[in-house]
Amino acid sequence: MSAPRLVLASASPARLATLRSAGLAPEVDVSGVDEDTIHADTVPALVAALARAKAEAVATRRTSDPSDQVIIGCDSLLELDGIGFGKPTDADEAVRRWQLMRGRSGMLHTGHHLVRLPGGESRTTTASTRVHFANLDDAEIAAYVGTGEPLLVAGAFTIDGLGGSYVERIEGDHHNVVGISLPLLRRLLADLGVSWTELRNRAGAATSTF
Repeated sequence: MSAPRLVLASASPARLATLRSAGLAPEVDVSGVDEDTIHADTVPALVAALARAKAEAVATRRTSDPSDQVIIGCDSLLELDGIGFGKPTDADEAVRRWQLMRGRSGMLHTGHHLVRLPGGESRTTTASTRVHFANLDDAEIAAYVGTGEPLLVAGAFTIDGLGGSYVERIEGDHHNVVGISLPLLRRLLADLGVSWTELRNRAGAATSTF
């Protein structure tokens, strides 16, 4: 039996690039979920709820498609002092965020929710990685925020871009900080009866020039 189609319910270029670098070839179908309407008691529970909402929104749109497919929803937040931080709304907020983060550590939580169609069997879990930030001075913060990168990502930093030099170390999965945990994804897919190797083979066949 061939592997199912893989559908990423996210507009994140970093998640898409991570999956492609792992040898997969997901389709992209952005959920359009209003994240402000989703609430939970803890940050890990919130990212799981957001990931579930995104995956289920896309799955609902695709229920009329009889093909074998797996929808992947993800959402990431940085937890600091019990508060979950997503993308800053503007440069001033990004500066304040970094003034709070510098010289400290926070937990980057990424919720993962998978739905397999047809049938709707699903799996949900959250991966958490502790991130230790460098003690930037105000000039460094202003220069980094001036690049525009912190405005585009949850937590106002990247580990795989310009912000990488400001992350002293991490405890946990590097890919989770980028936005999707590959080891966790492999395990969730296996729980749904999907072989990681077959997904790679499907991707290779789809991109073959022969």
